[in-house]
Amino acid sequence: MKKTIKVLVTDPLEKEGIQILKDAGFEVAESGKLAPEKLCEIIEVYDAVIVRSATKITRDVIKRGANLKIIGRAGVGLDNIDIEAATLAGIIVMNAPEGNTVSVAEHTVAMLMALARNVSAADRSLKNGQWEKKKYTGTELYGKTLGIIGLGRIGRRVAAVAGSLGMKVLGCDPYLDKNLLDGTGITVVSLPGLLQQSDFITLHIPLSDSSRHMIGESAFEGMKDGVSIINCSRGGVVDEDALYKYLSSGKVKGASIDVFEKEPPDAENPLLKMEQVIVTPHLGASTKEAQVNVAQQLASQIVSALTEKEVKNAVNMPSLDKKSMEKLQGYLSLGEKLGILLKQMSGGGIKKIKVVYSGDIINYDLSLLRANIIIGLLKDFEKVNPVNASLILKEKGIGIEEDRRESGGEFTNLITAAVEDGREISAAGTIIREGEARIVKIDGFSVEAAPEGYLLVCYNEDKPGIMGHIGTILGEKGVNIASMTLGRSKKGGQAITVLNLDQGIDNEVLTRIEEFPAIHSVKLVRI
Repeated sequence: MKKTIKVLVTDPLEKEGIQILKDAGFEVAESGKLAPEKLCEIIEVYDAVIVRSATKITRDVIKRGANLKIIGRAGVGLDNIDIEAATLAGIIVMNAPEGNTVSVAEHTVAMLMALARNVSAADRSLKNGQWEKKKYTGTELYGKTLGIIGLGRIGRRVAAVAGSLGMKVLGCDPYLDKNLLDGTGITVVSLPGLLQQSDFITLHIPLSDSSRHMIGESAFEGMKDGVSIINCSRGGVVDEDALYKYLSSGKVKGASIDVFEKEPPDAENPLLKMEQVIVTPHLGASTKEAQVNVAQQLASQIVSALTEKEVKNAVNMPSLDKKSMEKLQGYLSLGEKLGILLKQMSGGGIKKIKVVYSGDIINYDLSLLRANIIIGLLKDFEKVNPVNASLILKEKGIGIEEDRRESGGEFTNLITAAVEDGREISAAGTIIREGEARIVKIDGFSVEAAPEGYLLVCYNEDKPGIMGHIGTILGEKGVNIASMTLGRSKKGGQAITVLNLDQGIDNEVLTRIEEFPAIHSVKLVRI
């Protein structure tokens, strides 16, 4: 009987997302916000858990999630999830980065305009019976410079609106593909350059160890006098104590803040009492449209991952677009089989892996292929998968080197992998007609063997009688040879014999085969 997939939703999720999960046949439980201790008590039975920003998925929760395969964040920020623990456990962490792009960008622009025109302070003044036109004279955005830190979807959307207002847009993001900026009108500069030139600075980056307090005292010192700050990304990327200091000195003219280091902020937080500071309670993604979009996107991703094995927007594992997956599908399986072959050929004790990708596959993202090769090598490790493969490899102290070459020689594409365990053992494979995988080289010898079932690999001298010897022994045991391939360096020199067998053989048979004088060693590999 097929097991029902169970999903726990701990923070509010729009009904449209819940319905997608139910329509897929999933069993959905909506618990509301849970403390980690309570979550630990119930998480064991669930295949996936969906959170927003309130519920914390801690290391202890992950340890108790025996069946947990996916942690889904209905939104972008992931600072409430222990990604490292999830990765080590082989659990996919995914978010929904596209669903709230428009809403957050629009809120950022609203905060920018409100700041430039003193909307918040003027509103309070007028409601208190004052008419202070001169006091709240604003600043035009036209011709001013907006600096955008973080040029992802939201940052680029903000840039598009700012450009239409006649603003000069600077941006910095060391991790972004520059090709995504073609036609955006964004001038890419260094962070110091952005700080020095910008009249307004807006942040659109995740919170991490490296980004925490990115905008601190040294950053404020590098800004021009009278700058204004907008933060609709994550609390903590701006040092609030430093911001208060530079607002008080007048170095920073004003700030619009949607996110805080502590949410909700303490009532005594001095930023809440400053007239030149506009605050909102983390409203960036708080539109009906964004909530529905995020819920639908995340739910659809979870269904695809758990039913079709198609993973999108995972933050801790490689994922491929449809075109890349179609191109690389056969090579992904081949990569794992190469890893299995080399692991069994080496007998363990691997210290280093070298992989060379050749042919037109080098034009694609090969991170998932690399992960599959590692999976094959670590096959005996519990729960190794594309999520944790690289991390486990690192923890085992095994190094990996990769290279890409335009030509695969006689093959359109070729994957060559080698391991070191005191000596180097290598194997190369490709995909031939009708998507069939083949091992085409072992330790430099040309062969042609199907990477499936049982492979008998003999290192021998190129002398007569070897196949007769092997065939006789296997025939006596009733073992059928499905196919056979021979490779040699030169006539009468060192050679290799590889046979696909219909069934396995025991050590006694291997010993008998190895007794032939011209056979140096024999290995049975099961793929």
